[in-house]
Amino acid sequence: MSGGAWMLIKYALTALAILVLAGTATAEPTGSYNVVGRNPDTDENYTGTVEVSRHGETYVVVWNIGGKESIGTGIGARFAGDRFEMGPASDDDTAISVGYVAEDNFGIAMYFEQSDGSWQGVWSYGGSEKVTGEIWTRQ
Repeated sequence: MSGGAWMLIKYALTALAILVLAGTATAEPTGSYNVVGRNPDTDENYTGTVEVSRHGETYVVVWNIGGKESIGTGIGARFAGDRFEMGPASDDDTAISVGYVAEDNFGIAMYFEQSDGSWQGVWSYGGSEKVTGEIWTRQ
């Protein structure tokens, strides 16, 4: 693919991201949530809770799913003009990227604030070949 085609794709993706996030509530992710997701191995839905708090320049994310706790550390992200900027936790964050530990494994997740105030994201864990989704709704 030519450099011009890549540039066109980059601009199209940036424009799409701006349109998707333009209507968000623009509030940082701290708070208590009900969570609904899908298990990538069994393809079954799960429910639980997640608590997000700020710890200096990072977020602490604690999931409780089926009585099992998973703990993660997150960094914030937001649009700054026409680009996406990741870095220290901020009141302006409309996205959060999280690395987490669950039992004897690890994983990664990325969530974006939606216009209704919920947070929608995707996650996977070490060794998995699949990515699945999760939605956080404020309690």
